[in-house]
Amino acid sequence: MKSSFCQGMTVAEGSSIDFGGIAMKEGIHPKYELTKVTCACGNVFETKSTVKNLNIEICNACHPFFTGTQKLVDTTGRVERFKKKYGLTDK
Repeated sequence: MKSSFCQGMTVAEGSSIDFGGIAMKEGIHPKYELTKVTCACGNVFETKSTVKNLNIEICNACHPFFTGTQKLVDTTGRVERFKKKYGLTDK
């Protein structure tokens, strides 16, 4: 028995699915399900993934590329510590 699949493609029950010459075996791939993504900035959205819940550090709502702003990174004293560690002085 054949079942209808995606715009005229048919799949015989128990066989692999053919995506334009690329066959995918049934039963060996993880489930691709709806998942909740939570960012460190507090943004929460849903997407599809093989992982159930995702916790990320940066998303499109807080990434400098998408927001046009730059996050400040605390680098105070790093140059001074480097110079002190290696005995360098300004000349």
